[in-house]
Amino acid sequence: MSETIFTKDTIKFLLELSKNNQRDWFNDNKQRYEDDVRSPSLEFINEIQPLLRLISPHFRAISKKSGGSLMRIYRDIRFSKDKTPYKTNIGIQFRHEARKDVHAPGFYLHIEPESVFLVAGMWRPDNKVLRIIRDMLIDNPNAWKAALNNEEFKKYFYLTGESLKLPPRGYDKNHPLITDLKRKDFIARHDLIKNDIYKENFADKVIETYSTTTPFMSYLCTALDLPF
Repeated sequence: MSETIFTKDTIKFLLELSKNNQRDWFNDNKQRYEDDVRSPSLEFINEIQPLLRLISPHFRAISKKSGGSLMRIYRDIRFSKDKTPYKTNIGIQFRHEARKDVHAPGFYLHIEPESVFLVAGMWRPDNKVLRIIRDMLIDNPNAWKAALNNEEFKKYFYLTGESLKLPPRGYDKNHPLITDLKRKDFIARHDLIKNDIYKENFADKVIETYSTTTPFMSYLCTALDLPF
C-alpha cells in the first residue's frame, strides 16, 4: 500500500500563490514549491509509470523537472492580458509516445484548491487533425457511439471542451453526429474532490478511472493511425 504523496501543504501553497502571484513572493517561497508541489508531483509520476502500461504501452509518464509529464508552473503571458507569472494549479499530462505537445492524445490530472479532475482525450488539435477525427466519425459512427455509450465510461466521464457555433465547413448540418462534429476539443472529464488526492493508493485510483476511457481513447488513436 503506497503512502500519501500529495499533502495539505500542497494545496496550501497553491492557495497562497493564487493570492501572491508575484515573482518576489515565489522566489521567497521557492523551496516550499519544490518540497510541497514539484517533488510530490514527480513522485506521483514515478508511481504511475508502471501502472499506465496496464492501460496502454504507448503513453509516457516522464518524471523530469522540465520536459516531462509535469507541466511548467510558469505561464506564457506573451499574448495574454493576464500578466500574472505563475499557474496556480498542478498540471500533469501523460502523452502518446508519437506526439510531443499538449495537443497529443493523452491523460491529464489537474489539481488546484477548488478543482481537481481527470481528463482523457485530445485538447485543441489543429485543423488537419480535427478533419481526420471528423472524417472518422462520418465513416465509423457506430464505433464512436459504442465508445461513448460504454457503461464504465459513462459512469465516470462526460465530454466537455469548446465547440464551433456553426457546423464545420464541408459537413452536413443535419448529420446525426453534428454535435460531435462541431467539437474543437475531444476530451472527457471526470471530477474528483480535493480530499481524493490525500488518499493512499491515489495513483491506483487514477489509473483505474483512466482505464474506463479505453474505448474512447482507442477510437481517437485509431483515427490518427496511432497504436493504442
